[in-house]
Amino acid sequence: MSLQVFMLPDLGEGLVEAELVTWLVAKGDAVHIDQPIAEVETAKSVVEVPSPFEGVVATLHGAEGDTMEVGKPLISIALPGATPSDGAEAPAPVAAAGSGNVLIGYGTSGHGGPGRTRPSRHHHMNQESAIAAAGARVPQRRAQLVVSPLVRKMAHDSGLSLADIPGSGADGLILRRDVEAALAPAAAPPAGGIAPAASGETVDARTGLRVLSRTPLTGVKKTAAAALARSRREIPEATVWVDVDATALVELRASLKARDGSAPGILAFVARFTTAGLARFPQLNTQLASVDGTDTVVEFDGINLGFAAQTDRGLVVPVLRNAQGRSARDLDGAIRGLAATARDGKAGPAQLSGGTFTLNNYGVFGVDGSAAIINYPESAMLGLGRIVDRPWVVDGELRVRKVTELTLAFDHRVCDGAVAAGFLRFVADAMENPAAALAEL
Repeated sequence: MSLQVFMLPDLGEGLVEAELVTWLVAKGDAVHIDQPIAEVETAKSVVEVPSPFEGVVATLHGAEGDTMEVGKPLISIALPGATPSDGAEAPAPVAAAGSGNVLIGYGTSGHGGPGRTRPSRHHHMNQESAIAAAGARVPQRRAQLVVSPLVRKMAHDSGLSLADIPGSGADGLILRRDVEAALAPAAAPPAGGIAPAASGETVDARTGLRVLSRTPLTGVKKTAAAALARSRREIPEATVWVDVDATALVELRASLKARDGSAPGILAFVARFTTAGLARFPQLNTQLASVDGTDTVVEFDGINLGFAAQTDRGLVVPVLRNAQGRSARDLDGAIRGLAATARDGKAGPAQLSGGTFTLNNYGVFGVDGSAAIINYPESAMLGLGRIVDRPWVVDGELRVRKVTELTLAFDHRVCDGAVAAGFLRFVADAMENPAAALAEL
């Protein structure tokens, strides 16, 4: 039998394993080059793995929920002319052929580099004939119309089969609400009160309460938990905060929107003032690292600005690289685009790592501030609270103003209080007099 074994490719950023979230194909399915065959969750994000071969699926080397190692078999594909069977397989594992063992998300569309060749038209015709013949021998499987990897993961985690969920979207597309609707009957408790414990359920020894579920930390959540714990263990952080009269900033944004039809968001203006502040107080844009066994403060030529974004898979921090010197409008477009990518579950490792400073908008959650945990291994994080009407003294008179709170958590090993206060005051002054600040930047 002519088989090709596709090994789980290098996912980048030094990652060595991934959790198999969802198979997008089944044994006997015909696949083509660059067709997504599985979704895997790494410590950085959920990504689709494209097929480097064209043929018929012979073996799936793993079940959904398994942790797969990079370089180990992921899928075996029978090449055109081969007949998949349940017999023994003895193919030579192939890490790069067809489209090549490339980074996830790149595939082979267009012209490839070394090791990435495009089949000839005659070769494609032979492949199509073989796939059509194989399809005639294998029972047809309805394609599951699901675009979002989050919807697939939601169904998988709930034990639902996508084939059993009717889609309410265009052409039967399965949406999140369809999965929620399928879960509703099972989630409803019986009329008599608490649902009886299913077989195998346990009682927690400490609380005496019935355990409903146990969810291991994996992928992004596992990595985030480790980074937060390490930050608390290693970084002696200190916090300073200040109330800011943001009335002028709110009015400036409103006037720009009235004049131009659109305006950058408040967060984009704060990001602009933040990058300018870091240029004046570079100690906050550093990292403490061990170099040849010696603790060393590493200063960077540039600012990779991270910002917290809430997604269905938890809190992630997309990173806007080389944010220094960019205008508020430019920052606004970049932040919105990265946030949307993260919410869709499509942010890759390169977009979720490499930050040098993090900006967090607590205000979207309706709170004034937070004693933040620094995003390890960075040295500081700036938080922005909600903007609310408060009494404020202006020129000796009490007025109602738009007030917010800025909170800066910083690593006291690399930065002293004077520097932290100077940076925080710079950003606050810019927010209170935005027109003058923007004219000088």
